[in-house]
Amino acid sequence: MDDYPAGSLDHNVPFLVVSGLGAAPTKPPLADHDPREHGTLIRSELPSIDSREARTILRYIQEKDAAGLPWNSDSGDTSKKYKFKIRAIGREFLLPPRRAHLQENFETPLSPLILHSPFSPLSPGSTLYPDGLIDTRWLQKHQELVPSVCLSFYSLTSDPSLATLHDNQLRTDINAVKNSIGQSGYKCRLVVVILSDQSPASVGQFQERLESIRRGTGLDPKTSLFGLPTQRTEAELENAVDSVLGAVFDQAIEYYRDLGRHARKKKGRGVAPQPTIPPTSGTSHTLSLQGWNVRYDFKTAIFAQFRQEIDVALRSYEQAYDTLFGADVFETIPGWNPRFNDARLLADIIAIRVLNCLLWAGQSTAAVRRWQIHHDRVFDLVDRRGRGTQNYGWKAWEARWCTVMANLVERANFPELEPSTMLSYRQPEKNLSADRLQPWELLHHPGYWYRAAARHLSDRRRLAHSISEDAREPPDKSSQLQSNKAYNYDTYMCPEPHEEFPLVGSGVNHALLIFNHLVLARSEFQRRNQTRSSAELALECCRELEGMREWKQILEMLTPLWRSMSFRREGWWDITETLSWALRKAAAEAGQRDLVVAIDWELLHRGFSKRPGWHYDITKSLDGVAGEDRAVVDISDEHVTSFLQASFVFKNQEGKAGQSCLAQLSIISSSFRDAAPVVFDGVRVEFDGSLRTLHIKHRPGDNQTPVSSTLHVTKVALDEVDIGDSVGSDDDSETSSPATRAILLEGRDDLTVLPGQARVFEVEIPLREPGDAKASSIQVLLAPKDFILRYTMRVRDSNMAGLWYSHLSSRKKITRTNPHKINVLPRPPKMEIRLVNLLEQYYAGESIRLGLEILNEEDSHAITTLDTAIYGQDPPSYKVRIEGGEEKSSATGFEESRLDGISVGTVPNSESAKATVIIDPVDQPVVFDLVLKTLYHLVSDPGTPIIQEVTYHINIVNPFEANYDLSPRLYPEWPNYFSSEDIQEPSDGDEIVRHPRGLTQKWSLATRYASFAQEDLTVLDLDVSIVATQGNVSCKTSKSQSISEDGAIIGPKTIEEAQFELIAQKLDLDDRSPATADLAFTIKWRRLASSPGEVNSTTLPLPRFFVTSSEPRVLAGASYYSPPSSSPSSPPSAATPQLVFLDITIENPSSHFLTFGLTMEPSDEFAFSGVKTTTLNVLPVARRSVTYRLLPLVRGAWVRPTLVVRDKYFQKILKIIPTEGMKSDKEGILVWVPPEDEVDGDGDSSLSAGNDPSETARETEE
Repeated sequence: MDDYPAGSLDHNVPFLVVSGLGAAPTKPPLADHDPREHGTLIRSELPSIDSREARTILRYIQEKDAAGLPWNSDSGDTSKKYKFKIRAIGREFLLPPRRAHLQENFETPLSPLILHSPFSPLSPGSTLYPDGLIDTRWLQKHQELVPSVCLSFYSLTSDPSLATLHDNQLRTDINAVKNSIGQSGYKCRLVVVILSDQSPASVGQFQERLESIRRGTGLDPKTSLFGLPTQRTEAELENAVDSVLGAVFDQAIEYYRDLGRHARKKKGRGVAPQPTIPPTSGTSHTLSLQGWNVRYDFKTAIFAQFRQEIDVALRSYEQAYDTLFGADVFETIPGWNPRFNDARLLADIIAIRVLNCLLWAGQSTAAVRRWQIHHDRVFDLVDRRGRGTQNYGWKAWEARWCTVMANLVERANFPELEPSTMLSYRQPEKNLSADRLQPWELLHHPGYWYRAAARHLSDRRRLAHSISEDAREPPDKSSQLQSNKAYNYDTYMCPEPHEEFPLVGSGVNHALLIFNHLVLARSEFQRRNQTRSSAELALECCRELEGMREWKQILEMLTPLWRSMSFRREGWWDITETLSWALRKAAAEAGQRDLVVAIDWELLHRGFSKRPGWHYDITKSLDGVAGEDRAVVDISDEHVTSFLQASFVFKNQEGKAGQSCLAQLSIISSSFRDAAPVVFDGVRVEFDGSLRTLHIKHRPGDNQTPVSSTLHVTKVALDEVDIGDSVGSDDDSETSSPATRAILLEGRDDLTVLPGQARVFEVEIPLREPGDAKASSIQVLLAPKDFILRYTMRVRDSNMAGLWYSHLSSRKKITRTNPHKINVLPRPPKMEIRLVNLLEQYYAGESIRLGLEILNEEDSHAITTLDTAIYGQDPPSYKVRIEGGEEKSSATGFEESRLDGISVGTVPNSESAKATVIIDPVDQPVVFDLVLKTLYHLVSDPGTPIIQEVTYHINIVNPFEANYDLSPRLYPEWPNYFSSEDIQEPSDGDEIVRHPRGLTQKWSLATRYASFAQEDLTVLDLDVSIVATQGNVSCKTSKSQSISEDGAIIGPKTIEEAQFELIAQKLDLDDRSPATADLAFTIKWRRLASSPGEVNSTTLPLPRFFVTSSEPRVLAGASYYSPPSSSPSSPPSAATPQLVFLDITIENPSSHFLTFGLTMEPSDEFAFSGVKTTTLNVLPVARRSVTYRLLPLVRGAWVRPTLVVRDKYFQKILKIIPTEGMKSDKEGILVWVPPEDEVDGDGDSSLSAGNDPSETARETEE
């Protein structure tokens, strides 16, 4: 759209002039032919405001300039309803003259003259006089010269001594500006903003001054006068400016609404106005009424656009367009008249603005149809009344028209056409979705339109080159014939024929124009990943660049495309060939020698068309190409399509290590029949897997004349060559790639390949290592004097059968798929690995020693290494000790623990080597696999590795399982409040040693353990350890019994019991919270067959026990007393019956005073002495005991004392806990009464003899 006059196609937004903020240009420029003295100067005498707040306001206002926003309804900040074209000025600006002035030499007529606007066709000084329609000067007046609103900023002083003077100056200046605008004849509004350096909270003191200014200026405080305190945050200041701009926008809309109303009023008169002076020269006539209607409708549409009323503007544009193409306007203008081209320009402007309105409203398909309608109407008009459409001028307009559409689409900036969406066109409107639309009726992205413009420009160049030589000569005023010939060409918005394509000189650079449009189109296609179209456009660009001899640009554009061209894979050989020849020419001109060789290599394929006169000899590729260095070219079949096809086939699908396998390497040439033979310096085959690299070097044949044959099969002998031995060979220093293996398979043969010939090299490949192997790539090397070429062909998997060639020029199919693969089976090992002393079961906690024997049953000595691994969950570490050799230890891993590369040494045939595997103890049951692998090679065949592997399952179980019972016991001691022994007063420099001072509770831990081993084990020791405690408690354990030094033998599935004592004491007496302890039961044991010094340890974790409690508890204890006989000779029947003392102890570890009630019920099994019912008061952190004497009436039985202990406060019955010698069930406690034969009459089983209690019941309190 740049070809059209400036401002003629701009999207109209209200024009706002901002005055008084900062230092800005003073006034907008006027047209050159408008004298400055004829305009009206709007000047303010007060200086501009240059404070920090003023600069912030100016910056924010300028950021809201909507002139550069996209041309769609969603552009800009949708939360702001205003849009302005903003120009910041100083304190003055110049308005253009409202009326035109007559020329100085003009004679004033008798009747008074009616003066009109200088932009009107009624004024003699106007370029439109007398019959012009409208030009862009009228648009520029409203877009650049006459603002809708003048927004003027002033400052309000806060100095009381200057307030009156300053306010008077403000009123005077505002009135002067207001009067100047009124005298100019324009209706633009004046809006004044007065800035004060106060905060909004303190602005009330200035209200009287603002009201005085309002009364003195006559400005409306709601629409034209605003007070703006500036002492606020930047965000608040911007919000206040937004409010002002919103009010200013309403004023601007009202201004343009008045102008539109005035234009419609003029049209409604139905009379063509008379000019200031009637035209008298020639056949001049004034503008017709329909012409004036076009002008009025155009103005109405422009003012509607200023108001952002797009629908109203669209209707007015359509009315102006239809009237313009009516019979009374365009049809009355002769084609030779300059007004014809002026009308065409106006038609284009109106059509473009119609498209702008449609795209603004989102009617993309309607816009495309409207674009095509205007094209067809102009085509018909120019073809009928103009200079025809078969000339360069019409093609120039078509190219321009396509470019206009591309620019409009870019300005509209539709989200659906963003490159990220990968869409090439926008979906039609909903009201058109049911119509059968043609593809070209959809709105495509800008690249589509740029490409169409480039094609029209190409036609323009073709038609320009067909201009006759007479018309290409510079004009001669004396030659009427030349003028008539030049008139045959349409020159609307394009040069004359002698400027378009002159006989002397360059004229219009058509190639550059076409190239620029193609580049724009290609960038759009590339951004949307339309690779084929972008490649086509790139090729067209290079054709233009070739004419301009811009070789480097051609290389930059075509080289990436040539390397990654998809046309090769899709079989578009003509496109590939065209692009390759174009790129080769540019590469040769630019001296890109490697690229020239690569392109020539591809063009040897006979699938391309043969170029006459071309040598088709790859060795002559660089003839005539500048450059001295030897070019190095590395290409592959992934980038180019070569005339060579290579394959590698194994004759057998499987082979064994130590043997060899026949294979064939086939190279087939598809070059032109008359092309020169290709002589390779080497062929290299790379393998994935266990095979070594194959390298065949060129050896010239005995017969220098090559035999023409379609098939040539030769056998090539291979030697295993160390890579270090071939460093000084003839080609390794320059051509060989770095070797990835230590040994190569090397052979020599004649590597000459004739056009259309199949060369087959049959080789015998030794198989060394087992595993899958396949040929991965085949590389040919060509090294003439000017360059080095390496071409790599990948050997890919396919379902096609391979071919096996014979020396009799016959071939047969190999029926299997992927014949380039082979499975190398391992050589059967003859080495035995066995564990000597493997047991059936191992136990947790013991170290496992495994004897390993490696027996060599091969016919030769074997150099052997040992690999060991343990697989499982958290495998243990281990070590391997070779008898007479090294020892290695492994590290633990998550799922494996391994040792690799343990040297066993040379194992003679029929002999064995021994080793020991020592596995560290594990603390839990586990099953893991022990993998033993020997990797050896025979002394007689060191190149073939042999592997023997064996796996053993090691099952480790727990040798013991146990259950536990924790029973309370009565601790004899209780803390004393009045004891001074617990007071700790360390001397200076001594550290406090903290001892437990809290409550102590005693427990009995009974453990019953069983052996789950399959054999007898010797238990050496039993112990319980404290793992951790919780709750500020100290715990100690002790054994109740011990085991002999030789240990105790426990058989399989045998249960034994052990007793331990646990004493838990709180650290502080004030701490009464419950505490827990984590314990572990440890059993030390060994196998019966083990050495005495070997001790295994099995640790069984116990569940967490509560070892102290904050709740009261009742403990019951029993003791027995038998008084001594009165005489040793007394019979047993005369002995005093045995007494049972039942002690009930109530512990109160809480901080509350508690009261308990005790009730003992009589029984038929015993008689008792003691209180039947009593009450015990237990102080905080205290305990009390009650003793009952029971006289059993039965012997050898359990008796049940029916005793109830009740908490008086909570009315809760407490459970009585039995201690040693007692037991309980769900009904209560039970006391054992021994039979008579177990009674010891000489004393007490638990009380010393002679302590005869004298009380029937006793109570103690601690």
